Amino acid sequence: MDLEKQPQQPAAPVEPAGIRASDADRDRIADILREAMAEGRLTVDEHAERVDAVYRAKTVGELEPLVRDLPAPAGTARPAAPGAYGQGSPTGPAENLVAIFSSSTRKGRWRVGSRTNAFALFGSVEVDLTEALFGQRVTVINATSVFGSVDVKVPENISLRGSGTGIFGNFEVATLESADPEAPVVVVNGYSVFGSVEAKPKRGKFIADLQDRLRKYLG
Repeated sequence: MDLEKQPQQPAAPVEPAGIRASDADRDRIADILREAMAEGRLTVDEHAERVDAVYRAKTVGELEPLVRDLPAPAGTARPAAPGAYGQGSPTGPAENLVAIFSSSTRKGRWRVGSRTNAFALFGSVEVDLTEALFGQRVTVINATSVFGSVDVKVPENISLRGSGTGIFGNFEVATLESADPEAPVVVVNGYSVFGSVEAKPKRGKFIADLQDRLRKYLG
């Protein structure tokens, strides 16, 4: 007598909290945190700590606890499903650029890591990515300026995003969306107090130009 075939068990669905977080999910959470700091619900240190955790989170479930004790601004939804844009989250050790009553500059041909912390106190930090080598798709720069300045320059053909607050200061990110879906994405987050944080493209600088020059140099 033939044994009855056992029906195959359907694969268990992935719980919403286990869904991989997208760049759009992280940006929404960063917006909530920015508003919370502007309203006085978070201190500057708490905001910086949570924003850093946002861009290290890999799943939606890791994002939700970061804003569980905060109200969502009008028109801002909590992350419940993966966004359509991008993959991956920055991991690994961060590079620190610190300027206290001084200046710090990172530019030229260098391999940029997934995370960079730029801190200026009565000083200036310049992060020039126009000739940098990107080893990952998403690069996060956490910029803090107190009576100082942080200036970030990027090539014209990458994606540039940001989320931050100026407290008696200026926080400005010139948002870009590259036509190339594989182009690097630079995310600038942070705040300025009586200072400035600016991120914008540098005219005439394209990442493809650097790749062409490297092929000639290495060839």
